[in-house]
Amino acid sequence: MITEEMVTQDFIQLEEKYGAHNYHPLNVVIERAEGVWVYDIDGNRYLDCLAAYSAVNQGHCHPRIIKVLKEQAEKVTLTSRAFRNNQLPFLYKELSELTGYEISLPMNSGAEAVETALKAARKWGYKIKGVEQDKAEIITCTNNFAGRTITIVSFSTEAQYRDGFGPFTPGFKNIPYNDAEALKKAITKNTVAFLVEPIQGEGGVIVPSEGYLRQAYDICKMNNVLFIADEIQTGLGRTGKLFAHQYEEIRPDVVIIGKALSGGCYPVSAVLSDKEILGVFNPGDHGSTFGGNPLGAAIARESLKVLVEEKMIENSFTLGKYFKEKLNQIKSPHIKEVRGKGLFIGVELKPEARGARRFCEALMRKGILCKETHENVIRFAPPLVIKKEEIDWALERVEEVLTSV
Repeated sequence: MITEEMVTQDFIQLEEKYGAHNYHPLNVVIERAEGVWVYDIDGNRYLDCLAAYSAVNQGHCHPRIIKVLKEQAEKVTLTSRAFRNNQLPFLYKELSELTGYEISLPMNSGAEAVETALKAARKWGYKIKGVEQDKAEIITCTNNFAGRTITIVSFSTEAQYRDGFGPFTPGFKNIPYNDAEALKKAITKNTVAFLVEPIQGEGGVIVPSEGYLRQAYDICKMNNVLFIADEIQTGLGRTGKLFAHQYEEIRPDVVIIGKALSGGCYPVSAVLSDKEILGVFNPGDHGSTFGGNPLGAAIARESLKVLVEEKMIENSFTLGKYFKEKLNQIKSPHIKEVRGKGLFIGVELKPEARGARRFCEALMRKGILCKETHENVIRFAPPLVIKKEEIDWALERVEEVLTSV
């Protein structure tokens, strides 16, 4: 039971005692949030520059989304897909109208959506392309991150993600990221898909060379290979466009979305594609008890509406460009490179900076919450509702930390 006498350390001790130690969070205990701001149990205010790994693009506790959540929760939350509900059909329709894809398949977590796309690609390979049974290959990139399931860590190149979890799922081939020639060489008659992040998020906000995605897409088209874009972190406005792949003016065969699809209010993900591809699933082939439930569908519908109607995507493009330019102007001996698109920015530090964690801890003490990625990168990804004056407020403190720590 939470009591008024409890302090930050009490919560930390409870978590450390009763929880599995699979995370290393910053020692701030958040009790409420609104927009771009979060508040700890001591009443301190912080600017959220992580946005729950881009799940809170619409800002914390967006009033329109919360209103729909409450209203739907009082009607019906879960029917399972054994029955139909009156929210899912509209989510299907609105996703199609917004993205241009014929159909979609809803799931819960991003990892589930990735698994769904992988299953669809394999079945498409066997039923449509004509690949010999159980020979399908899917090409992925080094430094990728797509989730934590056994199959997903099977194609990870991060040693820690694989340590102790074998044997691994076969059928995957890794190539260097940002190398179209490597993709061309890796494709065989058994290749069914190429899975790629338009920008590698957990890999350190790695932005590929201009034209890379277009080249990779064209290679896939020439070889009858599905181009699958993992837009779980980069999609839904984070990079200043609805999807990051739109910078290259391509139309992937499959797009995977999640995180901000629910505005951070509920686990909702989806796979977007056309009937030729997702049509390979028949009743009983694949499913999820919670996937497509009426509560999740209602929340996702409103999350998409506020994203578009309140021009958050445009705000990400404009203020992301401003934020990145200002970060580039900081004269710090620690900064190696600033990169990103929209409000998805990584500041890579030099090896002699001794890691990004201590800088994130210093920023926390200044009222900014960030998280290190790949040890040497500080990621700045605030909710897309952020204002210029809030970025300016943050920049003062970021510059102070990067020039004094």
